[in-house]
Amino acid sequence: MDDGYLEAVLDDTREKMVRAVDHARGELAAIRTGRAAPALVEKLRVEYYGSDVALQQLAGIQVPEAKVLLITPYDKGSLKAIEKAIQGSDLGVNPNNDGAVIRLSFPPLTEERRRAMVKVAHSKAEEGRVAVRNLRRSARKDLEAFEKDGDISSDELERAERELERLTHENVAEIDRVLQNKEDELLGV
Repeated sequence: MDDGYLEAVLDDTREKMVRAVDHARGELAAIRTGRAAPALVEKLRVEYYGSDVALQQLAGIQVPEAKVLLITPYDKGSLKAIEKAIQGSDLGVNPNNDGAVIRLSFPPLTEERRRAMVKVAHSKAEEGRVAVRNLRRSARKDLEAFEKDGDISSDELERAERELERLTHENVAEIDRVLQNKEDELLGV
């Protein structure tokens, strides 16, 4: 019997789970912690000459101080559009435009705001866990269909399901680790 079916399903699932974890990591990185981090604004969509563009494609983003982000547009004509996008975002900071660069000063988060951000982080992590579990369920359906069609034996199905379980636990644990780091970052002063 050819193990090609099993390996194809497991490899595809492994790849998709890694992407789901990376997505969850990106979502968590974008949560504000009171510290300035380029991830807070990189994906911000800016209306630029009629199209939506990610801020990271329009400007350089630097962190000159722990609580300050410096956004330097590649094209000075995009300053107003970037400023407008920041004001329309949920960052909760006012951009300071000096005509050449935009400075974002992040005030320290209140305890109440930190707790609210931890809740947001938990919901983003749960979305990631659900995505990983959905991938497991989908792969399991594929494997069971192969067994039903006689392409793989019940022993092979059992072995593949154990591997699928191991992959799922590994990826959920990685999401939990990233969440724990974010929570420590949010609650640490």
